[in-house]
Amino acid sequence: MKVPFVDLHAQYLTIKPEIDAAIAAVITESSYIRGPHMEAFEQAWAKTVGVKHCVSCANGTDAIYIVMRGLGLKPGDEVITTAHSWISTTETITQAGGKVVFCDTDDETFTIDVAQIESKITPRTVGIIPVHLYGQPCNMEAVMAIARKHKLWVIEDCAQAHLACFKGQQIGTFGKAATFSFYPGKNLGAYGDAGGLVTNDDQLADWCSTYARHGGKGEHIMEGINSRLDGLQAAILNVKLPHLRKWTEARRAVAARYNELLAGLPGLRLPQVAADRDHVYHLYVIRTDRRDALKKHLGDAGISTVLNYPKALPFYPAYSYLGHKPEDFPVAYANQSHILSLPIYPEITDAMISYVASKVRAFFKA
Repeated sequence: MKVPFVDLHAQYLTIKPEIDAAIAAVITESSYIRGPHMEAFEQAWAKTVGVKHCVSCANGTDAIYIVMRGLGLKPGDEVITTAHSWISTTETITQAGGKVVFCDTDDETFTIDVAQIESKITPRTVGIIPVHLYGQPCNMEAVMAIARKHKLWVIEDCAQAHLACFKGQQIGTFGKAATFSFYPGKNLGAYGDAGGLVTNDDQLADWCSTYARHGGKGEHIMEGINSRLDGLQAAILNVKLPHLRKWTEARRAVAARYNELLAGLPGLRLPQVAADRDHVYHLYVIRTDRRDALKKHLGDAGISTVLNYPKALPFYPAYSYLGHKPEDFPVAYANQSHILSLPIYPEITDAMISYVASKVRAFFKA
């Protein structure tokens, strides 16, 4: 049996008539840039998250950058974020003029260790970017308490956590703003790059919208950038959005099945869900000190796995100038050689899940 890591074509087949009609409508209308499909998606996504404004843009990376520019990040300003994420979270801090300050991760959840955040705060600190990694929310109650105490802004990086909740409140509604990626493999994915930011701040939303569209069409009140969600991607997202809750429940069911089939294996750590958090399982990440051998074993059996991510951010060449050592971030450093993402997507069959689990069990019993 072959088990892909994700199968986007399988999802397409479940909604093919809707997708094909949406694409045909965009072509018929020639509404390729901005237009009614984009406006409809912005309104629908803001309503889904539970905020006043959604500003769509070209990708989730741009969304983070645009918000920080909108918040007035200045050269030398420090922003605290997790040591374990995709580089979009941190490269945008630098590109917007700030300085990246890394914080280690919680051993159970892969999210930022809130107990260490305050030790990273200096007079130059202006904000915190928690990342809801793999689909599990951060402890937003603790993050927001620290932010209020020290008068810092918070941007939630929700790229992997569409519809996740902390204590019943949807992520993306806690901070000053939140950013989302709609990259094809995300829980809500377009058929190309796409992203957006959400906020309840009228002024910030207006500034970000203007900045992302060349500083204002027709009357350029500032120098901006070109970061727009195109009509085709918006139309596709509009079709997919009504299915998102069903797909999210399917992901949770897949994770529960893995948990059931892989329970009790010595040397294997399954993903844990912390109290008061609703995980949406963008990824199902296991840990073992025999990771590389397990990955090869599964690959030989036709099972595709991925390392998300093979290095913690402080240890990439891009951040060598910071001079960090493994002992600075012991949890994130240890996870580098232990994490392995198993196949998970709404359309994966129980036979596939059982096959993956059987090969994992066989590895640990050998």
